[in-house]
Amino acid sequence: MEASLDQLARRLEEVVGELRGVPVDVARLEDGERVRQEITRLVATSRELRAMQPLGSPEQGREEQRSRRQVLDALARGMRMRTVVHASVLDDERKLARLRELHAAGDLHRVVDEPIQQLLVFDREAAFVRITPVLRSPGALLIRQQSLISVLIDLFEQTWDRAREVTEPTARLSPREREVLALIAEGRSNAAVARALSISEAAVGKHVAGVFAKLDLPSGDDVNRRVLAVLAYQRGAAR
Repeated sequence: MEASLDQLARRLEEVVGELRGVPVDVARLEDGERVRQEITRLVATSRELRAMQPLGSPEQGREEQRSRRQVLDALARGMRMRTVVHASVLDDERKLARLRELHAAGDLHRVVDEPIQQLLVFDREAAFVRITPVLRSPGALLIRQQSLISVLIDLFEQTWDRAREVTEPTARLSPREREVLALIAEGRSNAAVARALSISEAAVGKHVAGVFAKLDLPSGDDVNRRVLAVLAYQRGAAR
């Protein structure tokens, strides 16, 4: 995965190098309302949308309802949509309910655990990224430069391929249990995990037992539950 992302980064550098001295079709939209207007127009006319949402939609109230209605209307007229979301969305019941509704309507969702940046790509003609890659930061770049859009599409497709299905069952671990399991996945012993988290080894043992129970892992002399837990973590079935 790291190698493929490095390749994308190099490709992006190559594209930027090729574009030096060449007029680039990138507009800087500072006004949030202008960004919403441009997105609304493209939602109404485009045939395909690829999206990455780091923490789900920050919209609330009427704005969220309007956005939801626009997406449902676009799906009804045949627009193809795929959306990658960060796993933290699944911890918010309201956002999870909206995700399930849109997924059932045809906006296919997948989930990743690693950080992602917000991205919208309409067809192969226009893309939006935040001016500053920080959640809820104002403004966006509207990109129409085909070479840059191709790189962004490659980034989306590679992220999509390694993401898990949103309908895939997951075990809901506590934040501390996730930390413990992540360190176990690095090959650390309970004592090493305790030192890394500045907690007692007995506390680590309790968290490990909780992970085993929530993952419903079998016990027995011929089963290594630590290995099974790590495998569940790596395929995204434990979060």
